[in-house]
Amino acid sequence: MEKTTNKTRIHVCFVCPKAYPLLDPSCPATFGGAEVDLYLLGSELAKDSEFRVHFITADYGQPAEQHIQNIHVIKSLNVHQNPLLGAWKLWRAMKKINADIYALKSASLGVSLAAAFCRLHQKCFIYRTASMLESNGQYVQEHFFIGKLFAWGLRNAEVVLTQNQTDQRNLKASLNLDSTLIPNGHPMPAIADMNKSTVLWAGRSDGIKGPYRFLELASHFPNQQFIMICPPATGDTTYPDLQKQAVRIKNLEFLPRVDFHKIDSYFQRAKVLVNTSDSEGFANTFIQAGAAGAAILSFAVNPDDFLTQYNCGLCCRGDMDKLKEGLAFLLAGGRYIEIGKNGRKYVEEKHDISTIVEQYKAIFVRLNEQKRRKR
Repeated sequence: MEKTTNKTRIHVCFVCPKAYPLLDPSCPATFGGAEVDLYLLGSELAKDSEFRVHFITADYGQPAEQHIQNIHVIKSLNVHQNPLLGAWKLWRAMKKINADIYALKSASLGVSLAAAFCRLHQKCFIYRTASMLESNGQYVQEHFFIGKLFAWGLRNAEVVLTQNQTDQRNLKASLNLDSTLIPNGHPMPAIADMNKSTVLWAGRSDGIKGPYRFLELASHFPNQQFIMICPPATGDTTYPDLQKQAVRIKNLEFLPRVDFHKIDSYFQRAKVLVNTSDSEGFANTFIQAGAAGAAILSFAVNPDDFLTQYNCGLCCRGDMDKLKEGLAFLLAGGRYIEIGKNGRKYVEEKHDISTIVEQYKAIFVRLNEQKRRKR
């Protein structure tokens, strides 16, 4: 039985078009880290009867409205349709839900649209940065028109959230915006008693994630077992070539898709997680690796120097030779074991979803009370 009525509950709407495959694993479409972050947050928030959680997703052929895991899901735009039609469908969905708070993550035209909607209808708008490129000004510079709208949307948010201290500083320097730092949150399952036997890579085939670097790394270590979980990024025309190159590497298993709810077993079996990205906000795979006790080897990304500060992995500063040397170092003498234990301790302290969600709840309650007083 619910503790409160719908009238007193705080309604929070996550505008996250590509999150539907996480809510319904039978949908085979691709999603990214931003969707995982909001899905995990929304799922945890929905456990509290003081909140009503909504997700606006894209149209994947599902029913117009569903209730999944205590979450109200409503479909809106088709990502392959005309953008103006998509904007209208997104606006209509936000109006239909009539939430108290709307939250987004990932730079797009949807950010300015949601900000305008909230301003017009006196709702609370929250934005959470998804990438270093959003915080350091590069996205705004490289997308002149959309970038200016994105910046306008952030300036009209009641709260802007960042994933790490570096992004927080960069956002202040690039757009003169203050932000609140909340790390990504994940469940913390017990470490399974599984034989650690693989070197793992997990992510979309987006070029910024550097998937070909992992192929080169696997070729360099023919006696190690490598697993690459790599669904195609939206619009990636080079994906067939990546698959062809991957299948030629005998010690590499290439998986185009693994159900998110089943992926933990791959992290549990991994000695090392390899991240080959040029840029990230704070990769969810870092947290998944830490939760599973896997050491982390990063090509270039090390938010707030957490890998070195907490001794849970290595960062190679964008040097491919150092990436190879780093993997050899972690594997030698089973060094990955102790480093993986350090990673588990770090994520338990910093990224436990049951703790992280309380920080969000405090923000949601404060914003809702402020907005109510103004009405």
